[in-house]
Amino acid sequence: MRVVHGGSDFVIEVIDNGSGMDETVRNRIFDPFFTTKPSTLGTGLGLNICHSHVESLGGRIEVESTVGEGSAFRIVLPRAGEK
Repeated sequence: MRVVHGGSDFVIEVIDNGSGMDETVRNRIFDPFFTTKPSTLGTGLGLNICHSHVESLGGRIEVESTVGEGSAFRIVLPRAGEK
């Protein structure tokens, strides 16, 4: 994880080396109740809630992922007063 600030944005970046996501999954990860886990292990709301909060602050979440290599999530937030 790293935090970068410069210009008018703060960027929080989280990178993993997990199994990654294909395009079909990546296109749905912010959908409410979407999950790739068994129904007993998750509700599919975590990324949806994060996405909603970040957007309410005038930001965005960027995602890059490659199957078999991992994923990178970037939360981009404007500096205070620059929403």
